[in-house]
Amino acid sequence: MAVIPFDDRDGFIWYDGALIPWRDAKIHVLSHALHYASCVFEGERIYNGRVFELTRHSERLIASGDVMGMKVPYDAAQLDAATVETAAANKIVDGYVRPVAWRGSEMMGVAAQSTRVHVAIAVWQWPSYWSPEARMKGIRLNISEWRRPHPQTAPTTAKAAGLYMICTMSKHKAEQSGYEDSLMLDWRGQVAEATGANIFFVKDGVLHTPIPDCFLDGITRQTVIGLARKRGIEVIERVIQPEEMAGLGECFLTGTAAEVTPVREIGPYTFTPGEISRTLMADYDALVRG
Repeated sequence: MAVIPFDDRDGFIWYDGALIPWRDAKIHVLSHALHYASCVFEGERIYNGRVFELTRHSERLIASGDVMGMKVPYDAAQLDAATVETAAANKIVDGYVRPVAWRGSEMMGVAAQSTRVHVAIAVWQWPSYWSPEARMKGIRLNISEWRRPHPQTAPTTAKAAGLYMICTMSKHKAEQSGYEDSLMLDWRGQVAEATGANIFFVKDGVLHTPIPDCFLDGITRQTVIGLARKRGIEVIERVIQPEEMAGLGECFLTGTAAEVTPVREIGPYTFTPGEISRTLMADYDALVRG
């Protein structure tokens, strides 16, 4: 299947306050963000013409910018309106939204306090990765050699572009070895998350998930915890050591792209996608499409 590059498509992108033709949405090669990763972003999904948790995503983009010392020049209501406008202009009913804010090219050096912060929002068609039946088979993960950093060494509370460098490296190596994704441990050697999704385990009918103290507490993660508790399923956020995975029955990932995706293998550990995974997957699908 031919790959359609993202810089050569029809449609419109919201760029610094106005819709412009898709192909005109460009930045200069000497933009600070390209050289120093001064960039934050969001990933959002449109279901049946509605962006799920749009305002929370807009607020998180602004908060990530604040962590990075970058004042996003729009408030959440303006970002929400721009997202709706962009989706309508591109006639997207079920798709993906990528808001991004970055430092421009006014200065080139580590210090760049006089650079302009730009904002763009792109929307494109993106159906679910897999059907519910295919998802229930579970995906396979290896265990990455890269680890999530200590909060004192990186802005781990921000959805910052630079934090995903090791995610790309980990996912590439996983795919080259026949896996779909990679489990990342944190700097302590504890279970953290996958390359772009949070992780949950099931033992004796109870959900267990790592404490998000050095990685994002995902919006989908929070949503699924709420759905589980609504079902009366106990959720425990705790330290999970890798060797504990040998005694855990079910496992699944949560994220904007992953939604709720069962896992059948992580390195030497195997899991059996079961009733809790199936229930939460169905509850999440019903919520976002409702």
